[in-house]
Amino acid sequence: MKPLIIAIDGPSGAGKGTVARAIAAQLGYRHIDSGAMYRAVGWKAIRDGVSLEDEAAVTALAEGARIDVSSTQVTIDGIDVTRDIRTPDIDRAAAGVARLPRVRRVLVDQQRQMGIHGGIVMEGRDIGTVVFPDADVKLYLDASPEERARRRAHDPAHTGVPAVVADVATLLTQRDEIDRTRAASPLYAAADAVLIDTTGKDIAAVVREVMALVHKKGLGAGG
Repeated sequence: MKPLIIAIDGPSGAGKGTVARAIAAQLGYRHIDSGAMYRAVGWKAIRDGVSLEDEAAVTALAEGARIDVSSTQVTIDGIDVTRDIRTPDIDRAAAGVARLPRVRRVLVDQQRQMGIHGGIVMEGRDIGTVVFPDADVKLYLDASPEERARRRAHDPAHTGVPAVVADVATLLTQRDEIDRTRAASPLYAAADAVLIDTTGKDIAAVVREVMALVHKKGLGAGG
């Protein structure tokens, strides 16, 4: 069977990362968190004193950076930023970077190169709509705002996140508004994506549901 491209989109806290990693592990595929690339660019821009309002400068930064993303580590120019990019400040920086059309073009091109031969599970906000509109499997994961806030508040991968769920909910609502209203590649479900509400669902159950969709197409693991 040919290696697949599996696209998983959805808002923060919907379970994309956990599900994407599990699916990739079961299929022996590469897992890519596309959002980590925007976070890494935002982190570097802040470190280098580059204004996120200066699209030309941020684009040049993205073009010249060496970003490597795996299931366990994110590096930019050889610097491990895995933990550093999971903070509220970088959440805001990533949202600012993601609004810049020229930066998106640079990163989308890199993402397409990563998946050109298939064998990839990529998660983000525009994977099934922009990056891989012809993906073999398209999913859109969502959950109630309360569930998403609770998950993010208790996610050890995110440092500096307010412990109060209500505060996290406010941050997520702000990020949702930015993602859904930006001119460049706004967040929405592709017309042919399978919608999965993960509210109250065990992650293992969601993974089984996704794997059933993969096999329903008569497609399986490939390397």
